[in-house]
Amino acid sequence: MPFEALNKLWTSVRESSHDFRASTEIFPSLDTDKLVQTLEVREKGTENGRANRPAPSAQSLDEVEQRIVGRIEQEKASAYQVLEDQSQTFDGRLRNLDFEGQFGLIRQANAASLSDFKAEIASGVDELHGLRRDLKIAEDEMTSFKRQHRLDRAAKVPSAGATSVKIALLVVLVLIEIVMNGNFLAKGSEQGIIGGITEAVVFAVLNIGAALLFAFFCVRNLVHRSWLMKLGGLLGLTAYIVVALAVNLALAHYREVSATILEGAGTEVIRRIQENPLGLTELNSWMLFAIGIFFSILAFIDGCMLTDPYPGFAGVQRRLDEARQNYISGKLDLIDNLREIRDDHNDKIEEIVRDLSSRRQESAAIIAHRTRTTGLFAEYQSHLERTANAVLTAYREANRAARTEPEPQYFTSAYKLERITPVLKTSEEWDDRVLSERIQVAQAELSDQIRKIGSAFEMAVEQYHRLDNLFPEAGVGAEQAA
Repeated sequence: MPFEALNKLWTSVRESSHDFRASTEIFPSLDTDKLVQTLEVREKGTENGRANRPAPSAQSLDEVEQRIVGRIEQEKASAYQVLEDQSQTFDGRLRNLDFEGQFGLIRQANAASLSDFKAEIASGVDELHGLRRDLKIAEDEMTSFKRQHRLDRAAKVPSAGATSVKIALLVVLVLIEIVMNGNFLAKGSEQGIIGGITEAVVFAVLNIGAALLFAFFCVRNLVHRSWLMKLGGLLGLTAYIVVALAVNLALAHYREVSATILEGAGTEVIRRIQENPLGLTELNSWMLFAIGIFFSILAFIDGCMLTDPYPGFAGVQRRLDEARQNYISGKLDLIDNLREIRDDHNDKIEEIVRDLSSRRQESAAIIAHRTRTTGLFAEYQSHLERTANAVLTAYREANRAARTEPEPQYFTSAYKLERITPVLKTSEEWDDRVLSERIQVAQAELSDQIRKIGSAFEMAVEQYHRLDNLFPEAGVGAEQAA
């Protein structure tokens, strides 16, 4: 299979899946009012305030405040886990783009594709050489036959349609003669028209068949260059005339004899032909004889025109035509096969080129999405800090309103959330500028590969046509098709 490396690369392109959905709803905002209600912040603030808790000298958060901060820290940890999961997803998608692997496959495909295509060309040349040898043999046979028989014309090889018409004419002649002879012979048949047709079948087949056989195998030798063959043709023509007259005279005599003699009609026919062959006494018998001779002559002429009149000439021409057609068809098939391979190669290359650009865009989109997600996490931590201060403020205001003693000094201090700084793994990422340059180089190499395959195809077609220098007639159809 040609282009194995290219097909492997092309399959990886078609099977790759880099789709992802960017979403900004990764870290949902906390509802401050709902959190205040859930933690019963105001109620507990009022309760602790009436008991003057925490004490005015307290330096650290009380139990309620620690629960509020704990809830915020829990949300921060949960959000960071989401960020970690997202980062792993981004890293996986970036790894799946596998630019280095794609560049390696492209180099491998470039190294193998041209050699694969040339191997296909070489295989076609070997096949075409075999067909050319067959054509050379047929050409030599034709040249030798023409020289040996001193022929300077083309053989007359009827088309399939013309041959079918001539064969159909012979069949019609046989059927007509069977029916007409059956009518004449019905007079003496005990079974009437059916019996007459049954007897007529033998005479019709013998009459038409003899004319056809003598015309095709014997009489055509009259035009042969060999005097011995000419003599055979003359003897064949004489034998045909004798057989045609004998068969049709026998048929006519049989009609008269079978009308009066029920048994031994065949013996009586032979006796009458020997003693008085032209001694027919009825007009219908003479008509039967004339019709038989007429149909025999038609079949004889049709048999002579079935093929070239010179014996063996048509067979040599048919073998030459078949070899030439095989050569032309083989060349056209080989060129079409190379064209299909070239077009398939170019289509795959174009898809690979588009895929490289698409992968670069996907890489940039993944990195941008990851950066945006990291920024959202930083914003979310700020949101958590604001939420924590809002809930703490609600607690402290309720506590302050119910106290009879001074509030702790730390009530006036804002809560500071300890931030988590994500660490991004960027060591395996491609710099966009470097990636762009590598993709341009790969695309240039692939485009150059298309040009090389196209040049190899043109050279292959020219190489196939060079074989036509020996056989200019064989190359006409292929040149037009190419």
